[in-house]
Amino acid sequence: MRAVELIKPFTCEVRDVATPVATSGVVVVNVQRVGLCGTDVEFFRGEMPYLLDGHAKFPMRLGHEWTGTVSKIGEGVDPRWLGQRVTGDTMLGCGTCRRCRSGHQHVCENRKEVGVRGNFPGALGEELSVPATSLHALPENVDAALGALVEPGANAFRAVEGAALKVDERLLIAGPGTIGLLAGLIARSRGIEVHLAGITSSSIDFAASLGFAGVWHLEDLPALEWDAVIDATSDATLPSTALDLVEPGGRVVYIGISAEKSEIDSRSLTLKDVTAVGILSGSTALDETIALFASGRVDPRPLIAATVGFGDVASVLAGERPSHAGPGPKIHVDPQI
Repeated sequence: MRAVELIKPFTCEVRDVATPVATSGVVVVNVQRVGLCGTDVEFFRGEMPYLLDGHAKFPMRLGHEWTGTVSKIGEGVDPRWLGQRVTGDTMLGCGTCRRCRSGHQHVCENRKEVGVRGNFPGALGEELSVPATSLHALPENVDAALGALVEPGANAFRAVEGAALKVDERLLIAGPGTIGLLAGLIARSRGIEVHLAGITSSSIDFAASLGFAGVWHLEDLPALEWDAVIDATSDATLPSTALDLVEPGGRVVYIGISAEKSEIDSRSLTLKDVTAVGILSGSTALDETIALFASGRVDPRPLIAATVGFGDVASVLAGERPSHAGPGPKIHVDPQI
Protein backbone atom coordinates (compact mmCIF):
# COMPACT_ATOMS: atom_id res chain seq x y z
CA MET A 1 0.00 0.00 0.00
CA ARG A 2 0.98 3.67 -0.26
CA ALA A 3 1.94 5.51 2.90
CA VAL A 4 3.66 8.71 3.97
CA GLU A 5 6.84 7.97 5.92
CA LEU A 6 8.69 10.60 7.95
CA ILE A 7 12.31 9.56 7.35
CA LYS A 8 14.06 12.29 9.32
CA PRO A 9 13.37 15.91 10.22
CA PHE A 10 11.96 17.84 7.26
CA THR A 11 11.92 14.74 5.03
CA CYS A 12 8.68 12.93 4.14
CA GLU A 13 8.35 10.38 1.36
CA VAL A 14 5.37 8.61 -0.17
CA ARG A 15 6.41 4.95 -0.24
CA ASP A 16 5.07 1.50 -1.02
CA VAL A 17 5.02 -0.37 2.30
CA ALA A 18 3.75 -3.70 3.59
CA THR A 19 -0.01 -4.00 3.97
CA PRO A 20 -1.06 -4.31 7.65
CA VAL A 21 -2.34 -7.64 8.91
CA ALA A 22 -5.36 -8.35 11.12
CA THR A 23 -3.74 -10.42 13.86
CA SER A 24 -5.53 -11.66 16.97
CA GLY A 25 -7.61 -8.89 18.51
CA VAL A 26 -6.66 -6.47 15.72
CA VAL A 27 -8.60 -4.95 12.83
CA VAL A 28 -7.47 -3.37 9.57
CA VAL A 29 -9.16 -0.12 8.57
CA ASN A 30 -9.39 1.39 5.10
CA VAL A 31 -8.44 4.98 5.91
CA GLN A 32 -10.75 7.66 4.52
CA ARG A 33 -9.54 10.86 6.17
CA VAL A 34 -6.64 11.97 8.38
CA GLY A 35 -6.17 15.26 10.19
CA LEU A 36 -2.76 16.93 10.49
CA CYS A 37 -2.04 18.70 13.75
CA GLY A 38 0.62 20.55 15.71
CA THR A 39 2.08 17.33 17.10
CA ASP A 40 2.75 16.15 13.55
CA VAL A 41 4.50 19.45 12.81
CA GLU A 42 6.69 19.00 15.90
CA PHE A 43 7.74 15.56 14.67
CA PHE A 44 8.42 16.94 11.18
CA ARG A 45 10.73 19.56 12.66
CA GLY A 46 12.40 17.02 14.95
CA GLU A 47 11.31 18.98 18.03
CA MET A 48 8.77 16.62 19.59
CA PRO A 49 9.92 15.65 23.13
CA TYR A 50 9.18 11.95 22.50
CA LEU A 51 12.09 11.96 20.04
CA LEU A 52 14.40 13.17 22.79
CA ASP A 53 13.29 10.75 25.50
CA GLY A 54 13.23 7.66 23.26
CA HIS A 55 9.46 7.16 23.08
CA ALA A 56 9.59 7.76 19.31
CA LYS A 57 12.19 7.47 16.58
CA PHE A 58 12.60 7.87 12.84
CA PRO A 59 11.43 6.56 10.46
CA MET A 60 7.81 6.81 11.53
CA ARG A 61 4.30 7.10 10.12
CA LEU A 62 2.22 9.97 11.48
CA GLY A 63 -1.56 10.29 11.72
CA HIS A 64 -3.58 10.05 14.93
CA GLU A 65 -6.75 11.93 13.88
CA TRP A 66 -8.47 9.52 11.52
CA THR A 67 -11.59 7.81 10.28
CA GLY A 68 -12.25 4.85 7.98
CA THR A 69 -14.05 1.55 7.48
CA VAL A 70 -13.07 -1.79 9.02
CA SER A 71 -12.07 -4.10 6.15
CA LYS A 72 -10.48 -7.07 7.99
CA ILE A 73 -10.81 -8.51 11.47
CA GLY A 74 -8.46 -10.77 13.38
CA GLU A 75 -9.18 -13.78 15.53
CA GLY A 76 -11.37 -13.01 18.54
CA VAL A 77 -12.77 -9.77 17.13
CA ASP A 78 -16.54 -9.32 17.13
CA PRO A 79 -17.62 -9.82 13.48
CA ARG A 80 -20.02 -6.91 13.79
CA TRP A 81 -17.03 -4.57 13.38
CA LEU A 82 -16.54 -5.72 9.78
CA GLY A 83 -17.74 -2.98 7.43
CA GLN A 84 -18.32 -0.53 10.29
CA ARG A 85 -17.29 3.10 9.90
CA VAL A 86 -15.06 3.98 12.82
CA THR A 87 -12.54 6.22 14.46
CA GLY A 88 -10.21 5.13 17.22
CA ASP A 89 -8.51 6.06 20.46
CA THR A 90 -4.96 7.30 19.97
CA MET A 91 -3.86 6.05 23.39
CA LEU A 92 -3.19 2.31 23.61
CA GLY A 93 -2.44 1.34 27.20
CA CYS A 94 -0.86 -1.94 28.25
CA GLY A 95 -4.21 -3.05 29.67
CA THR A 96 -2.82 -4.63 32.82
CA CYS A 97 -1.30 -1.87 34.98
CA ARG A 98 -3.14 -0.04 37.75
CA ARG A 99 -3.78 3.01 35.56
CA CYS A 100 -5.28 0.95 32.75
CA ARG A 101 -7.44 -1.05 35.12
CA SER A 102 -8.82 2.17 36.61
CA GLY A 103 -9.77 3.59 33.19
CA HIS A 104 -6.74 5.82 32.75
CA GLN A 105 -5.00 3.98 29.92
CA HIS A 106 -4.22 7.34 28.31
CA VAL A 107 -1.57 7.93 30.98
CA CYS A 108 -0.27 4.35 31.10
CA GLU A 109 3.51 4.45 31.54
CA ASN A 110 3.94 1.81 28.83
CA ARG A 111 1.30 3.08 26.42
CA LYS A 112 1.67 3.31 22.68
CA GLU A 113 0.10 6.19 20.79
CA VAL A 114 -1.08 5.71 17.21
CA GLY A 115 1.23 7.68 14.94
CA VAL A 116 2.94 9.31 17.92
CA ARG A 117 4.59 7.09 20.53
CA GLY A 118 6.12 3.64 20.66
CA ASN A 119 6.57 3.60 16.87
CA PHE A 120 2.98 2.48 16.37
CA PRO A 121 2.27 3.26 12.68
CA GLY A 122 -0.27 6.02 12.19
CA ALA A 123 -3.05 6.59 9.69
CA LEU A 124 -1.09 8.29 6.90
CA GLY A 125 -1.38 5.15 4.82
CA GLU A 126 -4.12 3.59 2.77
CA GLU A 127 -4.75 1.11 5.60
CA LEU A 128 -4.25 1.13 9.36
CA SER A 129 -4.17 -1.70 11.89
CA VAL A 130 -5.35 -1.02 15.45
CA PRO A 131 -6.65 -3.06 18.38
CA ALA A 132 -10.39 -3.65 18.17
CA THR A 133 -10.65 -2.41 21.75
CA SER A 134 -9.66 1.09 20.58
CA LEU A 135 -12.50 1.42 18.05
CA HIS A 136 -15.46 3.77 18.29
CA ALA A 137 -18.35 3.37 15.85
CA LEU A 138 -19.59 6.34 13.82
CA PRO A 139 -23.26 6.86 12.94
CA GLU A 140 -24.17 7.56 9.32
CA ASN A 141 -24.62 11.29 9.88
CA VAL A 142 -21.03 11.67 11.09
CA ASP A 143 -19.22 11.87 7.75
CA ALA A 144 -15.50 11.41 7.08
CA ALA A 145 -14.71 15.06 7.77
CA LEU A 146 -16.44 14.94 11.15
CA GLY A 147 -15.00 11.52 11.92
CA ALA A 148 -11.44 12.81 11.59
CA LEU A 149 -12.32 15.71 13.90
CA VAL A 150 -13.52 13.45 16.72
CA GLU A 151 -10.06 13.02 18.28
CA PRO A 152 -9.25 16.75 18.59
CA GLY A 153 -12.91 17.36 19.40
CA ALA A 154 -12.71 14.98 22.35
CA ASN A 155 -9.64 16.81 23.66
CA ALA A 156 -11.58 20.05 23.47
CA PHE A 157 -14.63 18.40 25.06
CA ARG A 158 -12.54 17.39 28.06
CA ALA A 159 -11.11 20.91 28.30
CA VAL A 160 -14.62 22.37 28.47
CA GLU A 161 -15.60 19.76 31.05
CA GLY A 162 -12.53 20.79 33.05
CA ALA A 163 -13.69 24.41 33.04
CA ALA A 164 -16.92 23.26 34.74
CA LEU A 165 -18.93 26.36 33.85
CA LYS A 166 -22.66 26.90 34.03
CA VAL A 167 -24.98 28.63 31.56
CA ASP A 168 -24.12 32.33 31.06
CA GLU A 169 -20.79 32.09 32.87
CA ARG A 170 -17.85 33.58 30.99
CA LEU A 171 -15.01 31.56 29.44
CA LEU A 172 -11.81 32.91 27.94
CA ILE A 173 -9.92 30.62 25.55
CA ALA A 174 -6.36 31.62 24.75
CA GLY A 175 -5.36 30.22 21.36
CA PRO A 176 -7.82 30.22 18.43
CA GLY A 177 -6.30 27.14 16.78
CA THR A 178 -8.18 23.89 16.19
CA ILE A 179 -8.42 22.86 19.86
CA GLY A 180 -9.30 26.35 21.05
CA LEU A 181 -11.99 26.80 18.41
CA LEU A 182 -13.46 23.35 19.05
CA ALA A 183 -13.57 24.13 22.77
CA GLY A 184 -15.30 27.39 21.95
CA LEU A 185 -17.94 25.71 19.81
CA ILE A 186 -18.59 23.05 22.43
CA ALA A 187 -18.78 25.56 25.29
CA ARG A 188 -21.13 27.81 23.31
CA SER A 189 -23.45 24.85 22.68
CA ARG A 190 -23.83 24.66 26.48
CA GLY A 191 -24.94 28.27 26.83
CA ILE A 192 -21.56 29.53 28.06
CA GLU A 193 -20.41 33.03 27.07
CA VAL A 194 -17.29 32.32 25.02
CA HIS A 195 -14.43 34.70 24.25
CA LEU A 196 -11.24 33.84 22.37
CA ALA A 197 -7.88 35.57 22.37
CA GLY A 198 -5.12 35.24 19.79
CA ILE A 199 -2.13 37.09 18.42
CA THR A 200 -2.32 36.76 14.61
CA SER A 201 -4.82 38.75 12.58
CA SER A 202 -5.75 35.75 10.41
CA SER A 203 -6.66 33.52 13.35
CA ILE A 204 -8.50 36.34 15.11
CA ASP A 205 -10.49 37.18 11.97
CA PHE A 206 -11.46 33.55 11.41
CA ALA A 207 -12.53 33.08 15.04
CA ALA A 208 -14.60 36.26 14.79
CA SER A 209 -16.39 34.85 11.73
CA LEU A 210 -17.76 32.02 13.88
CA GLY A 211 -19.84 34.40 15.96
CA PHE A 212 -18.40 34.07 19.46
CA ALA A 213 -19.32 36.65 22.12
CA GLY A 214 -15.90 38.23 21.80
CA VAL A 215 -12.62 37.70 19.94
CA TRP A 216 -9.63 39.74 21.02
CA HIS A 217 -5.96 40.30 20.55
CA LEU A 218 -4.29 38.89 23.63
CA GLU A 219 -2.75 42.26 24.44
CA ASP A 220 -6.10 44.07 24.18
CA LEU A 221 -8.36 42.00 26.40
CA PRO A 222 -11.28 43.92 27.91
CA ALA A 223 -11.54 44.27 31.69
CA LEU A 224 -14.05 41.44 32.13
CA GLU A 225 -14.36 38.82 34.84
CA TRP A 226 -13.25 35.46 33.46
CA ASP A 227 -14.92 32.59 35.33
CA ALA A 228 -12.55 30.12 33.64
CA VAL A 229 -9.61 30.29 31.26
CA ILE A 230 -8.48 27.56 28.86
CA ASP A 231 -4.87 27.79 27.70
CA ALA A 232 -4.81 26.16 24.28
CA THR A 233 -1.53 27.75 23.18
CA SER A 234 2.09 26.62 22.94
CA ASP A 235 3.31 29.85 24.56
CA ALA A 236 5.39 29.21 27.68
CA THR A 237 4.20 32.49 29.24
CA LEU A 238 0.47 31.75 28.93
CA PRO A 239 0.07 29.38 31.91
CA SER A 240 1.06 32.22 34.23
CA THR A 241 -1.02 34.77 32.33
CA ALA A 242 -4.08 32.50 32.51
CA LEU A 243 -3.71 32.26 36.27
CA ASP A 244 -3.47 36.05 36.51
CA LEU A 245 -6.61 36.52 34.40
CA VAL A 246 -8.99 34.02 35.99
CA GLU A 247 -11.40 35.13 38.69
CA PRO A 248 -10.73 33.99 42.28
CA GLY A 249 -12.47 30.68 42.82
CA GLY A 250 -12.37 29.98 39.08
CA ARG A 251 -10.66 27.34 37.00
CA VAL A 252 -7.70 27.28 34.63
CA VAL A 253 -7.49 24.44 32.12
CA TYR A 254 -4.13 23.66 30.57
CA ILE A 255 -4.31 21.76 27.29
CA GLY A 256 -1.61 23.53 25.25
CA ILE A 257 2.01 22.43 25.66
CA SER A 258 4.99 24.69 25.09
CA ALA A 259 8.35 23.53 23.76
CA GLU A 260 10.09 25.05 26.74
CA LYS A 261 9.37 24.92 30.46
CA SER A 262 6.53 27.12 31.68
CA GLU A 263 6.00 28.32 35.22
CA ILE A 264 3.13 29.39 37.43
CA ASP A 265 3.22 31.00 40.87
CA SER A 266 1.60 28.55 43.25
CA ARG A 267 1.02 31.41 45.69
CA SER A 268 -1.44 32.93 43.22
CA LEU A 269 -3.07 29.56 42.72
CA THR A 270 -3.57 29.18 46.46
CA LEU A 271 -4.47 32.77 47.42
CA LYS A 272 -7.00 33.00 44.57
CA ASP A 273 -8.39 29.54 45.43
CA VAL A 274 -8.11 28.54 41.76
CA THR A 275 -8.49 25.01 40.46
CA ALA A 276 -5.91 24.05 37.81
CA VAL A 277 -6.76 21.20 35.43
CA GLY A 278 -4.41 19.46 33.00
CA ILE A 279 -5.79 17.65 29.92
CA LEU A 280 -3.96 14.93 28.01
CA SER A 281 -5.94 13.25 25.21
CA GLY A 282 -9.62 12.90 24.49
CA SER A 283 -9.74 9.18 25.28
CA THR A 284 -12.50 9.35 27.87
CA ALA A 285 -14.72 11.65 25.80
CA LEU A 286 -14.68 10.08 22.33
CA ASP A 287 -18.21 8.63 22.46
CA GLU A 288 -19.63 11.85 23.92
CA THR A 289 -17.97 13.86 21.15
CA ILE A 290 -19.33 11.55 18.46
CA ALA A 291 -22.83 11.94 19.92
CA LEU A 292 -22.43 15.72 20.03
CA PHE A 293 -21.36 15.90 16.37
CA ALA A 294 -24.18 13.53 15.39
CA SER A 295 -26.73 15.74 17.15
CA GLY A 296 -25.80 18.70 14.96
CA ARG A 297 -25.46 21.01 17.98
CA VAL A 298 -21.80 21.46 17.08
CA ASP A 299 -20.60 21.46 13.46
CA PRO A 300 -16.82 21.92 13.30
CA ARG A 301 -16.47 21.39 9.55
CA PRO A 302 -15.83 25.12 8.87
CA LEU A 303 -12.49 24.63 10.65
CA ILE A 304 -11.25 22.45 7.76
CA ALA A 305 -9.33 24.70 5.38
CA ALA A 306 -8.50 22.08 2.75
CA THR A 307 -8.28 18.37 2.02
CA VAL A 308 -5.12 17.22 0.24
CA GLY A 309 -3.44 14.01 -0.91
CA PHE A 310 -0.35 12.18 0.34
CA GLY A 311 1.88 14.15 -2.01
CA ASP A 312 1.07 17.43 -0.23
CA VAL A 313 1.71 16.26 3.34
CA ALA A 314 5.36 17.34 3.47
CA SER A 315 4.65 20.88 2.26
CA VAL A 316 1.75 21.27 4.71
CA LEU A 317 3.91 20.11 7.62
CA ALA A 318 6.56 22.57 6.46
CA GLY A 319 4.04 25.37 6.91
CA GLU A 320 2.79 25.92 3.37
CA ARG A 321 -0.92 26.56 2.85
CA PRO A 322 -2.53 24.79 -0.12
CA SER A 323 -3.49 27.26 -2.82
CA HIS A 324 -7.16 26.32 -2.49
CA ALA A 325 -7.21 26.49 1.33
CA GLY A 326 -9.90 28.40 3.16
CA PRO A 327 -9.31 30.40 6.34
CA GLY A 328 -9.71 27.55 8.87
CA PRO A 329 -6.78 26.06 10.82
CA LYS A 330 -7.20 22.35 9.99
CA ILE A 331 -5.81 20.46 6.98
CA HIS A 332 -7.15 16.99 6.19
CA VAL A 333 -5.58 14.26 4.08
CA ASP A 334 -7.56 11.90 1.82
CA PRO A 335 -5.55 8.81 0.76
CA GLN A 336 -7.57 8.59 -2.48
CA ILE A 337 -6.58 12.05 -3.77
